[in-house]
Amino acid sequence: MELFRGSSVIVDQPKIITDGFYRDFGYGFYCTNLEKQAKRWALTKKHGHVVNVYSYTKDDSLNTLVFNEMTDEWLDFVVNCRRGKTHNYDCVEGPMADDTIWNYVDDFVRGLITREAFWELVKFKYPTHQIVFCTEESLKQLCFERSYSL
Repeated sequence: MELFRGSSVIVDQPKIITDGFYRDFGYGFYCTNLEKQAKRWALTKKHGHVVNVYSYTKDDSLNTLVFNEMTDEWLDFVVNCRRGKTHNYDCVEGPMADDTIWNYVDDFVRGLITREAFWELVKFKYPTHQIVFCTEESLKQLCFERSYSL
């Protein structure tokens, strides 16, 4: 399987990123199986717009959590990760809370909307895909193939 990562630089040796803002699935190295999404990520960078391409071989021995769609379990997991709560997964894969969806998640966390209202608001939103590699062992499943500039 091919995975993509939008960046400002070539990332031929992926590393676990453990600083900055909390993200949907916690700290790690984020990729997507959607090239269009990686291009959007790259274009958000101030200097340089690079899409890195990796081959990915899934290792069933790793502790992997997969969300096939946005569910209550996904929402609770994203809320916990965005609050800084850690988990023990090697990889987590699933929908990404884009800016609009994240605003609804934030409203839910702050108690401004109910869980039911959250699901009503996101009903017609189409989340993208993300997979985060959270451990060094999981990064061994990625092999840098190439990169290109936009």
